[in-house]
Amino acid sequence: MLALMIDRARVDHVARLARLELTDEESERMVRELSSILEHIERITNLDLADVPPTSHVVDLTNVLRPDEPRPCLPREAALAQAPDATEDGFRVPSPSA
Repeated sequence: MLALMIDRARVDHVARLARLELTDEESERMVRELSSILEHIERITNLDLADVPPTSHVVDLTNVLRPDEPRPCLPREAALAQAPDATEDGFRVPSPSA
């Protein structure tokens, strides 16, 4: 197993590129956490997965949505009843420049 490790200089470089201000404590924590992630990835790459089919979901999904069937709409009066500022046509909202 390779000793994959992210060093402090790399964490600081990526943080600078991402415009993140990390404290010394945060940088050290990121070194540990990112190194741990790379170790897990290396373990996975060492597994024999030749007989494992690729998946996009861990569990099978079959049409998780309900059928799209037309049904009556909410009456206009009911939809506008709770609006703080309703008009005949819909909701009144402030203009973007306000």
